Amino acid sequence: MRRKRQTNVFSLAFLDVMSCGFGAVVLIFLIINHNSQDQPPQNEDLLTELRLLDFEVLRGQEELYALVEDAENTQAQLANTAAERAAKEAELAKLIEQLQEIEGLSLAEIAAAAKLRSDIESRETEVKRLQALERANAGSDLRVIEGEGDRQYLTGMRIGGRNIVIAIDVSASMLDETVVNIIRRRNMSDESQRSAPKWQRAIRTVEWLAAQLPLDAEFQIYRFNETVATLATSQSMEWLAMGDGTELNAAVNTLKTQIPAGGTNLQALVLAMRDLSPIPDSVYIITDGLPTRDDKTPRQATVSGRERLDFFRDAANRLPRQIPINVILFPMEGDPMAGAAWWQLARATGGAFISPSWDWP
Repeated sequence: MRRKRQTNVFSLAFLDVMSCGFGAVVLIFLIINHNSQDQPPQNEDLLTELRLLDFEVLRGQEELYALVEDAENTQAQLANTAAERAAKEAELAKLIEQLQEIEGLSLAEIAAAAKLRSDIESRETEVKRLQALERANAGSDLRVIEGEGDRQYLTGMRIGGRNIVIAIDVSASMLDETVVNIIRRRNMSDESQRSAPKWQRAIRTVEWLAAQLPLDAEFQIYRFNETVATLATSQSMEWLAMGDGTELNAAVNTLKTQIPAGGTNLQALVLAMRDLSPIPDSVYIITDGLPTRDDKTPRQATVSGRERLDFFRDAANRLPRQIPINVILFPMEGDPMAGAAWWQLARATGGAFISPSWDWP
């Protein structure tokens, strides 16, 4: 039997293939090896530096990204801070405005409290003064007139007003009722002239009027002869407050030291009263007759009854309107027109006129 031929996997064709493959591998190896020999060797330092630069670039990019993010966050924080600052500034402005309002209210309250305190102190002082006056005088009068009976029985003269003038004639004729006795007393000592009965009556009349002045009034006591002057110790021709009565008592005491002398200038008294501000609302004049001169220098030593009446009318025409003129007349001989003239003036102005008895006041 014919032996069957055994198949060999390593045939010629297979060997050819393997040979070709091996040759191809050798050829590739040669080509690669040749190329590697042709290429110059690379610098290891440059490669290291390049890798380092690449790393730094990557790191710089990361840091840049971080900085950009930080910048964005900072910008957002700045925006938030600006908004908060604006809110704080608005709140601060509002607080400042409220503080100013509070300070304004505080200053107003302080001023009001100070004014109220001052008013209270003034009122307390006034109350104490009035209480002291009441205790000192046992009544509403700053001066007390002592004597027998009620010395107001005769007058019918009301003492009132807020601005009161008391004017007393201190001319030589106030020494006595007759011309002869006037001349005689002028040659006596000062003490004898001061103690003249007629002059003492005039002083007591001023004391009586001063005792009737209202406590809340302002006053002025003038003496007039050829000139006019105040009896106040301050020598002020303006209104004086009653106060505690010091000025009033001092003026009356000053009057007691006066000595009647010279002529009578009613015009000077009228001009002094016109200068007062406000003008008087009540005037009380103690005199004994018509004026003997005006502001002009007399041309002769004597004056007639007609001239005296002219002097009186000229002065009366200068009086401010609507001022009550109250007259207390101690008549003297040789001046018959005085009573009628003074009475007409008192009646025309709404005042009172009296010619009292020898024992008044």
